[in-house]
Amino acid sequence: MGDAIPTAALEVKDGAPERVTPRPRGRAALAHLRRLAALLRPYRRRWALATLALVLGGAVNLAIPQTARLAIDRAMAEGDVGALDLIAGLAFGGFVLLGALTLLRHYMMSWLGHRVVADLRHRTFEHLLRFPPGFFHERKTGELTSRLTSDIEALQSSVGSELSMALRSALTAVGGLVILTFTSPGMTGVMLLVVPPLAFVAVWLGRTIRSRARAIQDLVAQANGGLEEALAGIETVQAFGAEPVESRRYRDRVLGAFRAALKVAMARGAFVGSVQIGAFGAVTLIVWLGARGVIEGTLSPGVVVEFLAYTLMVASALATLAEVWGNVQGAVGASERIFELLDEVPTIRDAPDARPLASPRGELVFDGVGFAYPARPDVPVLDDVSFRVDPGETVALVGRSGAGKSTIAALTLRFWDPAAGAVRVDGHDLRALEIESLRGAIATVAQDPVLFSGSVRENIAYGRPDATDEEVRAAARDAHIAAFVETLPDGYETMVGERGVKLSGGQRQRVAIARAILADPRILILDEATSHLDTENEALVHQALERLMAGRTTIVIAHRLSTVKAAHRIVVMDRGRVVEEGTHDGLIARDGLYARLAKSQLEE
Repeated sequence: MGDAIPTAALEVKDGAPERVTPRPRGRAALAHLRRLAALLRPYRRRWALATLALVLGGAVNLAIPQTARLAIDRAMAEGDVGALDLIAGLAFGGFVLLGALTLLRHYMMSWLGHRVVADLRHRTFEHLLRFPPGFFHERKTGELTSRLTSDIEALQSSVGSELSMALRSALTAVGGLVILTFTSPGMTGVMLLVVPPLAFVAVWLGRTIRSRARAIQDLVAQANGGLEEALAGIETVQAFGAEPVESRRYRDRVLGAFRAALKVAMARGAFVGSVQIGAFGAVTLIVWLGARGVIEGTLSPGVVVEFLAYTLMVASALATLAEVWGNVQGAVGASERIFELLDEVPTIRDAPDARPLASPRGELVFDGVGFAYPARPDVPVLDDVSFRVDPGETVALVGRSGAGKSTIAALTLRFWDPAAGAVRVDGHDLRALEIESLRGAIATVAQDPVLFSGSVRENIAYGRPDATDEEVRAAARDAHIAAFVETLPDGYETMVGERGVKLSGGQRQRVAIARAILADPRILILDEATSHLDTENEALVHQALERLMAGRTTIVIAHRLSTVKAAHRIVVMDRGRVVEEGTHDGLIARDGLYARLAKSQLEE
């Protein structure tokens, strides 16, 4: 008997990836900032060193105005040149130390920013690789690429340099206010009259910036999606003279992002401008009050200069915090899109108690399988499909287009889960097996196999990157591609171009067959692997396939009689159901659907 089906693996809601319930908007910004901060945890030592440099630098920075007060009220007032020289030397030494600490802080924070962004980009890509193909069918590649590029890049300065500026400015503002309070509580109170209004403006404009920044990232993603789609289909675009249409469509999307960016720029400008008006207005007020105090004899000139220096520090720090906060709100808009993607859970995933497929024999059973694609749940693609493939047996699937043959292959690889019934390998329900071990026992060769832009060797060894050169060459010989590869300028190190464009269709198929041979699967899926080939290439591919299929469980999906004739059994499908099953001669004698297809479509 097969394993019980884990209920956790069946929790699919209309085929869409499950999402974590979003937080209330009021808490979203802090939640995302906390998640970004958590990315720094693996680099605690560097963070601690950067923080130490920040604190020491802040202390030196806050001490420098004290030298101005001492120089004015003591050295200058008393005419003590020696004291003035000492104070000047201390101030110069302080500036040198501050410069060194600033360099260390800037380097460490920049390192952290770049590293966190690299980690986040890798983590996002790794997460995307766990999703089944259906996830990518529902989304434009350009939009996903945008999240890996522009969205994450929007975070880089916020996590690195802007975080550094924010911490430095916060330390300066707090330290400066404490010193100001001890220096002159009255003038400090006057200065603080502008802080609450500034805080209100900062919060209100910050929310506006965040929401508009999210809209910009969405518009950029849409533009990238359209761009990739047009370039991927460039032959169709040019064949139909649609270049002006695609150009206008892309221009409209880019201009939409431009207009949204202008609104964000206006909000940020208003944000920073209002803070600067308030902060430097307070400076003007302090200068006026301090000058009156000197005239009235209640304050010394040194105290006024000291107070003014700290006021400028605090005002500058508040202005910097305002600018950084505005930028951070924009980054939060980007982080929402990134974490939204990271929070999606693949519909096809290992059950908590999934087990590896140990020592696979290659027995494959479809038991009453029913399936419909999530995009069209009311249109069944498979209806009560049952058949069995014994270890080492070759079974050909035959049927009209749309009969469900390719869906059989997709379910075998567990790209989807059946809505009814079960698919079993060696008696185990696929939903009870670890996906990695299942797919490690299966190899596919398609009509138009996907090659990657590396070398011939890298493509052959794609499923086994640790394979030796001799193993790669042996697989190439078995696939009847070795002689051709050896004529290439760089042999097995020759680059094949994007999607293997430098190779012919037959050559790409033989590289794919070599890849499957090297993977040494127990189950082989040939999805229309000999369609649209010339006679010479088809003969070579057939020879390679015979070598590949020997001793392996094989499912052949084909439209040519020569591909299915030698199969041990043929399963005939029509409208998602198995309508006939048997050998070629037996099905021809039965004079059913297979016989009609053989006469009209499966002709050699």
